[in-house]
Amino acid sequence: MAEELTPATPDESEEPIKQRKNGLYPGVSDELAENMKSGWADTELRDLEPIAQAAETAARRAALSARFPGERLVIPAGNLKTRSNDTEYAFRASVEYAFLTGNQTEDGVLVLEPTAEGHEATIYLLPRSDRENGEFWLDGQGELWVGRRHSLTEAGTLYGIPASDVRELAGALREATGPVRVVRGYDAGIEAALTDKVTAERDEELRVFLSEARLVKDEFEIGELQKAVDSTVRGFEDVVKVLDKAEATSERYIEGTFFLRARVEGNDVGYGTIAAAGPHACTLHWVRNDGAVRSGELLLLDAGVETHTYYTADVTRTLPINGRFSDLQRKIYDAVYEAQEAGIAAVKPGAKYRDFHDAAQRVLAEKLVEWGLVEGPVERVLELGLQRRWTLHGTGHMLGMDVHDCAAARVEAYVDGTLEPGMCLTVEPGLYFQADDLTVPEEYRGIGVRIEDDILVTEDGNRNLSAALPRRSDEVEAWMASLKG
Repeated sequence: MAEELTPATPDESEEPIKQRKNGLYPGVSDELAENMKSGWADTELRDLEPIAQAAETAARRAALSARFPGERLVIPAGNLKTRSNDTEYAFRASVEYAFLTGNQTEDGVLVLEPTAEGHEATIYLLPRSDRENGEFWLDGQGELWVGRRHSLTEAGTLYGIPASDVRELAGALREATGPVRVVRGYDAGIEAALTDKVTAERDEELRVFLSEARLVKDEFEIGELQKAVDSTVRGFEDVVKVLDKAEATSERYIEGTFFLRARVEGNDVGYGTIAAAGPHACTLHWVRNDGAVRSGELLLLDAGVETHTYYTADVTRTLPINGRFSDLQRKIYDAVYEAQEAGIAAVKPGAKYRDFHDAAQRVLAEKLVEWGLVEGPVERVLELGLQRRWTLHGTGHMLGMDVHDCAAARVEAYVDGTLEPGMCLTVEPGLYFQADDLTVPEEYRGIGVRIEDDILVTEDGNRNLSAALPRRSDEVEAWMASLKG
């Protein structure tokens, strides 16, 4: 990684650009500074078209405007976060901002100014790097270091929103009057400018509204979710083809293999890949991925590709590493499959959100009683939640731009709500027998199984977006055999 001359930030753009303490160059001569100002071609892009989801983001802003008439609404993208010293984490814009604009650049802010007719939207962004003061080649975030930014004119065309310089926004907000709401937690500078104008209660209402606005997906979002799932299916196929290499190394070979697919076909993984082999499958969010991959054990792979528009898949398969389930592995796997079938069947418009969870948990409780691992009857087990020692987690969640989407929605609109066409959720029952669980026979210990699919609620039932990945135990074995040649 090359060493830039300065760690200056965009907010310091009007100040002299500072020299790095231990930089190899002592400074910039007047001659070099003058030389760097000129001799550059005009690179303005004049044939741009609006982004694919421009109509959808406009409709979302209109719904937001209707909900909060007469109020100024401020939705930041967020800022870069330091990883160490002068390196930053990869930036991911806030979901609220990306949902309303389609833009994904750091420091951006969407502002809806109230008008007599509703609101006027402006997207505030960093403009192109300044070549007169040397920012473009001396600043750590200058374009010669991190890449070209869109001009404000280009951004206005792409996103269908007039664009202005974000460096002027904080001052304008300090002078603003009237009611204001801001999405908190992303941009400390913007929040500081509004500190005497906002309340936690009003801001929470804005956050909740934007979370609930994502409960029902539009056609563009459904298409993106299917795209994410399709790439994820190919990522799972990639993994099966290299299980022998994973056995020779570790779970990280699996993680890296899936990550390659995510980066080639999408933006990133939607969450940390869980590549849990053997007893690690009993750790729900095993993301260390540094364990051994052994023939005869199971691999629980929970992974999802995130598209370039931030929509993520969330799929889990539990695979026999050598391609064949043992009798006990198959018994446990088939029980989870039966529970998932019951859960998926309960996903339909008009059903209670909780129905799919209850249906899957009932099947698992029945199996645990049948196997003699917990004392029945089943109704008692469910009433007391005794099955949870081995089922542990809820059976699913909403899915979208966040892997656990719509998390700020009101309980009555989400967990206690009713399913509608366009909602997308996961159905993911599991059974986990911890390696140190003395209440189960020794042969069960260290076996963990989860099966997870992404289910879209349709007008007449549901559609399994991830149906291309086999689920039934015999089909899984045949699929793995075909991929291994």
